[in-house]
Amino acid sequence: MKNLKFTFISSFLILFLVSVANAQSNQDKSSKTVKVEKKKKKKKKKKKVKLPKIDLSHWKVTLPVTRDDGKPYEIDPPEILDFASNEIARPYMYIDSTKGAIVFHAMPTASTTKNTKYTRSELREQMVPGENNVNWTFADGAYMKGKIQMDEVSRDTDGKYHRVIIMQIHGRLTNEQRDLIGEDDNNAPPILKIYWDKGKVRIKTKLLKNLNAVEPEILHEDAWDNDEGFNFEQEVGFRKFTLEVEVSDGKMVVILNGNEYKVYENIHMKKWGIFENYFKAGNYFQSRDEGSYAKVRFYELEVSH
Repeated sequence: MKNLKFTFISSFLILFLVSVANAQSNQDKSSKTVKVEKKKKKKKKKKKVKLPKIDLSHWKVTLPVTRDDGKPYEIDPPEILDFASNEIARPYMYIDSTKGAIVFHAMPTASTTKNTKYTRSELREQMVPGENNVNWTFADGAYMKGKIQMDEVSRDTDGKYHRVIIMQIHGRLTNEQRDLIGEDDNNAPPILKIYWDKGKVRIKTKLLKNLNAVEPEILHEDAWDNDEGFNFEQEVGFRKFTLEVEVSDGKMVVILNGNEYKVYENIHMKKWGIFENYFKAGNYFQSRDEGSYAKVRFYELEVSH
């Protein structure tokens, strides 16, 4: 009888322990399910909107679009401040808010400026907003800095990337100089062209052919020749890089990424002081190949005098 009683009690305890274990297991599963459900309910974080650090109040832009009068489409300040809402500009100059950059997009079109066969989506400095007749000389001094990245660029039939001018210093004749040499516009040569050239940064400048030249000879475009050019050692490829341009009386300095310098301080720079100048920045695309194009990102752009 005692054995039967002991067996009964043992069986009861075993059943009780199994029941408790199952209940605990179900509770654990339920808890895990709740946790999983809670995890599923978490909202995804929204991507932060990034804006470029560029004040366009002293810039106008020329785009690869032809106006009704046959001239390139331009947007002057203050209208340029609202370029993102301009339907004509949108395919060629737009904000990439995921990167925090303005993208300048250019390709061959019929929209070319005088004395060139190439098109551009490029900014032109205006010291007085909306006015092209107020510019600066080397004696005045000037500084420009940009943070840039080549986004996309096509290749030629040899598989080489097309070139893009990303920064310039352009010369300008005063109205008096223009009239003195009988020109019909105020264009003077660019003293500085900075290229993105097959993943490297390349500089081109001007040399005065006759070092004894004075006005009016020195004012003519054919009084100046192209130099052989200079390539920085660093390869920027499709990464971000910074460019600085600093000019003073008789001197021009170009700096890549804060650690590689090219200094021009010579008679040619000194003689260039006769011209007024203005900065340019963006995408001046150097190809007429069918289907070619380039997109350049500008994250930062600043100018001071």
